Amino acid sequence: MRRGAPSDSSAPSAKGAREWQTYSGRSALVHYANLVKLPHTIFALPFALVGVVLASYVTPVTFADAVWVVIAFTSARFAAMAFNRIADRDVDAMNPRTATREIPLGIITPRRAGVAVVLTSLVFILAASRLNTLCLALSPLALAWILWYSSTKRFTQWAHLVLGFGLAIAPVGGYLAITGEWSSPWWMLIMLAAAVMSWVAGFDILYALQDVAFDRKHSLYSIPAAIGEARAIKLARWLHALTVAALAAVGAATPAGWLYLAGVATVAALLLYEHTLVAPDNLARLNAAFFTMNGIISIAFFTFVLVERLAR
Repeated sequence: MRRGAPSDSSAPSAKGAREWQTYSGRSALVHYANLVKLPHTIFALPFALVGVVLASYVTPVTFADAVWVVIAFTSARFAAMAFNRIADRDVDAMNPRTATREIPLGIITPRRAGVAVVLTSLVFILAASRLNTLCLALSPLALAWILWYSSTKRFTQWAHLVLGFGLAIAPVGGYLAITGEWSSPWWMLIMLAAAVMSWVAGFDILYALQDVAFDRKHSLYSIPAAIGEARAIKLARWLHALTVAALAAVGAATPAGWLYLAGVATVAALLLYEHTLVAPDNLARLNAAFFTMNGIISIAFFTFVLVERLAR
């Protein structure tokens, strides 16, 4: 996601501390899992499955459909993250926090990472073809968007929204994978996408708080670097308020009942707590706000949506 922390630009040695949210071990599997920050899959995969559950009100869901949705999402995310690591390898090498990543250290070469991008992109297109014609037709557009994100931080402060839209494709894709057609009412999927986009953009802005000095020094773009930490936090709060409102709107457009609304209320409470963990002059709990809380939010909301559906 974001790359650097405000600090000196000299890179640490290979014996430096491992980046947070990575696995220990020396196997190729561990290295590639760390390359794409595999634990971060927990952010958007549950929302992709929310799309599947909401689609089940319209069309029955088979086990095979659910499996192909998971394969499609996981492969697309792998391709996007690996491509991001290739595109950011020069920046990562300069930053003390990210210089221990696999490409800067030479553990995985850009060429091998590129091969992984190609292979997982092909898996994504294959999975889309196994779902329906609409998903297959849209798969190159989705892939192009999530790969394009890697360049946006070089020229626009709004890269957070580009990232948010990329992850917002997941629940919409999950819905289309089952139904093969747009939602009725038409705005339901728009609201679902808006909820995920604003949620992701909001927490990515918070995560970018640690990068302000580094981004400014190296001419990289972010909202905190452009408008300052305090105003960026306020914008993140407004984006997360939009998340709650959009999720509530989705509930109004579906047969979901009180359990769904309880899920929305839980998301609101967790987001509120998340914002108590971060202040412009205190980023000590940023990792908790970024990873732990957002992982809980996505899993909790999916659980409420699924239980609501199973109860009917």
